[in-house]
Amino acid sequence: MSKKISYLGEFEQLILLAVLRLDGDAYGMTIRQTLQKIANRSSSLGSVYTTLDRLEDKGLLTSWVGEPLAERGGRAKKFFKITGAGALALKFALNSTESMKAGLEPLLEKP
Repeated sequence: MSKKISYLGEFEQLILLAVLRLDGDAYGMTIRQTLQKIANRSSSLGSVYTTLDRLEDKGLLTSWVGEPLAERGGRAKKFFKITGAGALALKFALNSTESMKAGLEPLLEKP
């Protein structure tokens, strides 16, 4: 029996990649900063959290709430981790993109 693959949009892929990259320190602000720094992608914190919620609803992420912090006014951070299904969906999406791109490199370099 084959597993159902969740198809991912481009921003969902970037969010999952950021969560993987942050390895245990993935919460809204660090994910947003990673998108800006590494992918050169500006995004609102709201769009990051909306996408995180959607990915969690799809079963591609799990989350937990850390301890409340005084420097955050007693608020806790919500951390995220990719699930096995999330890793599978991300791998499928990245492989699909690579397959579609294969052989087009010369065309992509044209102005």
